[in-house]
Amino acid sequence: MITYEDFEKVDIRVGEIVKADDFPEARKPAYKLTINFGAEVGVKRSSVQINNYIKEELIGKQVIAVVNFPPKQIGPFVSEVLTLGLPDGEGGVVLLAPTKNIPLGGKMF
Repeated sequence: MITYEDFEKVDIRVGEIVKADDFPEARKPAYKLTINFGAEVGVKRSSVQINNYIKEELIGKQVIAVVNFPPKQIGPFVSEVLTLGLPDGEGGVVLLAPTKNIPLGGKMF
């Protein structure tokens, strides 16, 4: 169990995918995303293990990510944020996204 104070330390924000590239060096199917989180956080990169999205359709999509974890080296790529998703029950991942358009950098509270 964690405390509410522990949870408050996690900075979860909304960003917009501005670029999606293949990540052939990854062990599992993945994309390298470039995500704009607005002026306060800026543009960050994330590796996402997904196989049920067409990369061109990801552009412009808003997603939810943890933006205050330390960068993580994934093969030749440095992932700066953790883009959040949930298993869809069929082996895929559904990226977490707001149900309405949110200003970039909007923080979950």
